[in-house]
Amino acid sequence: MEDLFNSSKLLKHWPSVILGLIVALSIKYIKEYKRKRSINAEKLAGEEDIAVDFTQEDQDALQPALEEKPHVPFVPGENLNPDGARRFYELMRGRRSVRSFDANRKPSIHVIEDCIRAAGTAPSGAHTEPWTFCVVEQSAVKQAVRELVEQEEHINYSTRMHAQWVTDLRPLKTNATKPYLSEAPFLILMFKQTHGTTPDGRKKLHYYNEISTSIAAGFLLCALQAAGLCSLVTTPLNCGPALRRLLDRPANEKLLILLAVGYAAKGCQVPDLQRKSLQDILVKY
Repeated sequence: MEDLFNSSKLLKHWPSVILGLIVALSIKYIKEYKRKRSINAEKLAGEEDIAVDFTQEDQDALQPALEEKPHVPFVPGENLNPDGARRFYELMRGRRSVRSFDANRKPSIHVIEDCIRAAGTAPSGAHTEPWTFCVVEQSAVKQAVRELVEQEEHINYSTRMHAQWVTDLRPLKTNATKPYLSEAPFLILMFKQTHGTTPDGRKKLHYYNEISTSIAAGFLLCALQAAGLCSLVTTPLNCGPALRRLLDRPANEKLLILLAVGYAAKGCQVPDLQRKSLQDILVKY
């Protein structure tokens, strides 16, 4: 038996056997890697932003979320002409982020509602309109929002945020204390809806819900500026779930933006900033 063991071809050629196994495993790994890359390459550009999960269903049973009906003639809306684009630019170039609000001066709720109406005209993926605007006016609720945000912001500034991030914020003189959240007459919390429900109870997929809601936020900022109001855009880190629960919003809504809205306090100061020139942001072809 010992002679047989010593004369075994496996033992005599073990280096070649090991090398062969390594080569075979390497080839298998390379093939699997190429297969996965091929699958990923077939995905749509920007598919990660669609933010929906598709399930395999009988295509004959699928129904659109929108009612299928004939299109209607296009009717042009109002415009600011002559020189509408220049007038709009002059309006928006005066918009600044304000962190000091006049607590004693309050715009009409009807003005806020009209601004949100304007935001609701924004385009959205497949016309899903995946947004909810929560307007907070009650002092107790504003205070609760402030306390939740400041609690998280103290952690953000001390541990979560990179030192470079905190350093970059220093010229703006921001910190974990947010008095404007209780001083501003209104807070507007914008939630993106990851999905909705059709009138007949089916789940309605909301394509590009974050991008669509962000566009609506831009519309809202323009409307607030046109109304002569000041605003501050905030995206409080790690506060979304707690604020959603505070306002009793459903699980399909995720906080995107928190706006403080009102009139600037007397003596309000803002950072001395310069915006990029047209040459820095425009590329012509």
